[in-house]
Amino acid sequence: MILRRIIFALLLLGIAAGVLGLAWRAVLPGGVTAWEWLALAALAGNATWLGISGAHALIGLVILLASRDAPGLVLPAARAARADARAPTVLALCIRHEDLSAIIPPMRRLMAGLPADQFTLWFLSDSQDPAAIAAEAAAIAAWPEARYRRRTANTGFKAGNVMQFLDHHAGDARYCICLDADSEMTPETVRRLVAIMEADAKLAIVQPLIVGRPVAAAFPRLFQFGMRAMLRAWATGQAWWQGPAGPYWGHNAIIRIAPFRAHARLETLPDGSHILSHDQVEAARLTAAGWKVMVLPEEAGSLSGNPPALPEFIARDRRWGAGNMQYLALLRLPGLSWMGRWQLLQAILLFLAAPFWALLLLAGVMNAATGGGAGTDSAFLAAAMLAAWGAQNAPKLAGYAQVLLQPGLAARYGGRAVFARGAGLEILFGLVLEALSFLDKAIFLALLPFRRAAGWGAQNRAARGLGWGAALGLLWPHLLVGLACFALVPASAWVWLLPWALPLLLAVPFAVLTSREGLAVAATPEELQHR
Repeated sequence: MILRRIIFALLLLGIAAGVLGLAWRAVLPGGVTAWEWLALAALAGNATWLGISGAHALIGLVILLASRDAPGLVLPAARAARADARAPTVLALCIRHEDLSAIIPPMRRLMAGLPADQFTLWFLSDSQDPAAIAAEAAAIAAWPEARYRRRTANTGFKAGNVMQFLDHHAGDARYCICLDADSEMTPETVRRLVAIMEADAKLAIVQPLIVGRPVAAAFPRLFQFGMRAMLRAWATGQAWWQGPAGPYWGHNAIIRIAPFRAHARLETLPDGSHILSHDQVEAARLTAAGWKVMVLPEEAGSLSGNPPALPEFIARDRRWGAGNMQYLALLRLPGLSWMGRWQLLQAILLFLAAPFWALLLLAGVMNAATGGGAGTDSAFLAAAMLAAWGAQNAPKLAGYAQVLLQPGLAARYGGRAVFARGAGLEILFGLVLEALSFLDKAIFLALLPFRRAAGWGAQNRAARGLGWGAALGLLWPHLLVGLACFALVPASAWVWLLPWALPLLLAVPFAVLTSREGLAVAATPEELQHR
């Protein structure tokens, strides 16, 4: 793994240095203003993340194009797995104030394809509302094969829920497959995960890829179209160099119960609050104890829901941001390996990128507003902006390239022409979503130290239309920032603002229109099969 990690590090440094070099060359003519120094500092703050994204994309794309068995290359146990492997396994589905009418049908289909003497399904409730408790208990009681356990207090949130279950209810099960309320898996994938665990006794967690469930609204369809391409390339590249010290995403994954109970138990933070984003911490604890946490970069049979509209997406990002920022305190704790700390650092950088981009926008606007940038080299500035965008989105672009270069894969999307149209629309969608998301996360993180610590609340998973008033009520800060940018910058420089500030002006119609059905031409293979 040492050589692989050296290759990754060189790619990371090369990409980061290339982007910074182009930006430096752009502002150098005529001297560098104070605002340009600030812009360079902000870009430097994001250089590591740009290098990570670009390096994962390049490695992942090479493997996906060159290998006939990319999953087996990065996870050898996938090649050694025996189809007849058997081991007692529990499926633990965590719920909190959920509508079980949407959850039970896919679980029934799953359990119908699994041997009842090997697999048991548990519903782990953290619900506190009496009406929700009564409804879920009645719904599960109508399915005698499923089992139900509810905690009276949701101490430790989901991580506490799962650990308490493993301590008191898992029985003699060797493995546990953790599921969220919107998870969906096929029997074949569940059995394959068990077989992979049986093939390598040092595996503590195997995390397959997760793709979006079929939906009708434009926002989730476009989002999961791009996310699918991104995740395939990213996860393959990351798994190649991180090897047994990989990530865990908290659901649709299989865990070996004994080491998980022994090493993944989470204490409270120094300020007494509970860890929100538990999954990466659990993975880091297991790898520090000598166990393997690995990704299976396969898309088949592992699905989950995505936010149905922009407000839910923003709410989810804020929850994740609050959780990931807690890792700053955990980085200093003893007992973690350097790869475990790196895994936590990547999760931090995912959200710290937002305030750096916001700072870069502020510096660019103020530089133009105060008369700076007269000597800026336009060609190098355009190259720097394109390089930064390309590195940021490299995993998604690599996933698109793979589909276009492999006819068999493209056929699952309806052919290359259909796929290319969908990819083009998703890129436009992504340009707007990224700008809105970066600004929202930057504002949220700036205010986070002044907010009271929160937990995980109930989530809206149902598709819904979004009204103009509700969209404006949520996005007026983004709109005002966009208007201020164009007001401060001379019209002659507006062309440089378009990728950054124009999406902010489009925030409200973007949110409203993408919440509706029938506006998306991008479709995943599952959505095409679902028609």
